[in-house]
Amino acid sequence: MMGFAPYRPNHLSSFAFSCVFFTPITHKGGPNRLSFSFTPPTSIGSIIEGSYSATVMERLNGSPRLMIVSDLDHTMVDHHDAENLSLLRFNALWEASYRHDSLLVFSTGRSPTLYKELHKEKPMLTPDIAIMSVGTEITYGDSMVPDDGWEDYLNNKWDKKIVLEETAKFSELKFQSETEQRPHKVSFYIPKEHAQHVAKALSERLEKRGLDVKIIYSGGMDLDILPQGAGKGQALAYLLKKLKSEGKTPTNTLVCGDSGNDAELFSIPEVHGVMVSNAQEELLQWHAINGKGNPKIIHATERCAAGIIQAIGHFNLGSNASPRDAVDLLSVKDDNTGPGHEVVKFYMLYERWRRAEVGNFEQHMQYFKKIFCPNGIVVNPSGVERTFNEYISALGQFYGDKKGKQFRVWVDRVSTQKINTDAWLVKYDKWELTDEGRQCCLTSAVLKATTESPSGFAWLHIHQTWLEGSTLEYGSQDFALLHYDEVGCTGNVCN
Repeated sequence: MMGFAPYRPNHLSSFAFSCVFFTPITHKGGPNRLSFSFTPPTSIGSIIEGSYSATVMERLNGSPRLMIVSDLDHTMVDHHDAENLSLLRFNALWEASYRHDSLLVFSTGRSPTLYKELHKEKPMLTPDIAIMSVGTEITYGDSMVPDDGWEDYLNNKWDKKIVLEETAKFSELKFQSETEQRPHKVSFYIPKEHAQHVAKALSERLEKRGLDVKIIYSGGMDLDILPQGAGKGQALAYLLKKLKSEGKTPTNTLVCGDSGNDAELFSIPEVHGVMVSNAQEELLQWHAINGKGNPKIIHATERCAAGIIQAIGHFNLGSNASPRDAVDLLSVKDDNTGPGHEVVKFYMLYERWRRAEVGNFEQHMQYFKKIFCPNGIVVNPSGVERTFNEYISALGQFYGDKKGKQFRVWVDRVSTQKINTDAWLVKYDKWELTDEGRQCCLTSAVLKATTESPSGFAWLHIHQTWLEGSTLEYGSQDFALLHYDEVGCTGNVCN
């Protein structure tokens, strides 16, 4: 994923002096107001032009409040949910309540190639850490920086050439695609009736040749051969040890899976575990033998990501109320909400507005007017500047234009930085999915805490830049801002 595009200086300077925020401070000869400014030498330009995302370890000031380690296919991602509703529910919950102080880890049997393909197909979040190829590869952040120490560790008693020589002697084994053959993983398809005896015989042959390997059968057809030290469980143990060495042991860890290659995750001491309701036979059998009676492992009654949300609540690991579960977002009251939650909530409202799923048009128009500073600036992906007054006018014209159509909005990689006593710079990826495809804007916003806003925050500035590959013709919000009628904005927190 590309980094955040730098802002043009004229955008920054115009914002710094154009938006005043009114507060109960009296100035002689004028209204009650306080100019919004930054304490030198810090400037909004230097803040925004910095790196889009810090490394995983730098992002957290202390121990993660929660670390979720989840399989992808049929666990986080439900391939039978055409609308991806459970995944979108999880996305909203994570970005609103956990992204700022917790870690999201995806642990998948997919290779990096197939992992990236899934990321393009489904509205998945960007994890802090990705464990891929059945625990043989660990990468960090959106740039997917590899963990070289883990790769060196796996070289012990491993020789891929010997593995290929011995597996060639079993006609029952059929190679998976070339993308799934990795430096420390060789993957095959095998009929279920042959899996047990082939795995046993192959293990003996490889041991005689001096290798120490692990053979994992999962999904009723997949057979993976790895170094003995590899696997989802060992990769997680390695990460926990690494976090501990840096004084950042997670307060709680929740592992989530549905198949046999996830079993190792549940074997790590002290973790909480959830087998989603659609878990496969081999994982349930493993649990019956190895995990029965363990109160830290549950079999959810909900499928996939919904089961993960259920487990968060079951184990009291934190909030399990996704903003997508709220029938009326305007009435949601939560004293613990922060600027990240505000961003998630706004784009949920935006999605429902476009889909004509909000109950009262005028009530929501007044809400938008009260949370946006009318003098604030929106810079759309084409570089066109509009005031929030103009933005709200355009928003009114686009009410219900996606009714009955495919239209979903979600945010990813929400990060917050305090830039004043009561103001935050919030950076995030804003995604839209429509019938024509999907697009992403790399976005920065400046928010100010205020009791005068019904949400507790006022929006002062938004800047959007197309993510590489996104197309302007589908830029619905960009289109809206180019076709507007000016309206007045009264009774809001900025007047």
